[in-house]
Amino acid sequence: MTAGVDTRVALLVVALAGTWVVTRDRAPRPVELARPLAALPLTLDTWHGVEAGDLDASVKAVLGADEYLNRVYGDDRGAAVGLYVAYYGSQTQGDSIHSPQNCLPGNGWQPEHHTRSIVRAVGREFPVNQYVVRRREERQLVLYWFQGRGRILASEYANKAFLLIDALREGRTDGALVRVVTPVGVSERTAEQAALRFVSALQAELERWL
Repeated sequence: MTAGVDTRVALLVVALAGTWVVTRDRAPRPVELARPLAALPLTLDTWHGVEAGDLDASVKAVLGADEYLNRVYGDDRGAAVGLYVAYYGSQTQGDSIHSPQNCLPGNGWQPEHHTRSIVRAVGREFPVNQYVVRRREERQLVLYWFQGRGRILASEYANKAFLLIDALREGRTDGALVRVVTPVGVSERTAEQAALRFVSALQAELERWL
């Protein structure tokens, strides 16, 4: 999404926010997942995963997700990725998805550059945010997007706009953040190819959950 389109969407968010304030007493109904995130397969095509352990209690309290998944996957080409999925059965002002755009710098990861990549999976294409971040000598490539209520979005503004629209029209604000991280080793291009390859395999299953 271009900067101009993002600006227009931001203005739409502001316009809808007034309506949100007027109707906020009619809280959206929480939506439970049809199956728990923990049931997502550990094998995704050529990728095989292991649990990465529970998040710290204080971190979980800040994130406020109803369910989350934290795993590491590797494939037969020697690539490795970290997968984090946080699901919220309902979102309200002040209690919604925490974007990596804000969380990464807070954890000491400084963005080097940002772009959008296109993922092709299960007969569709969708955009994801792509960051290269650095903390001291370590560099990582991060992909993330917002998914739920039949949509996959990269734009923070578009996600907030549709959140408000769906709250008003459908009485629901459920949704998830999906983040994939891989180390930048030989080259950024190699890391990008591995991450996108994993996302394609992941999305074939994830659509059944979200």
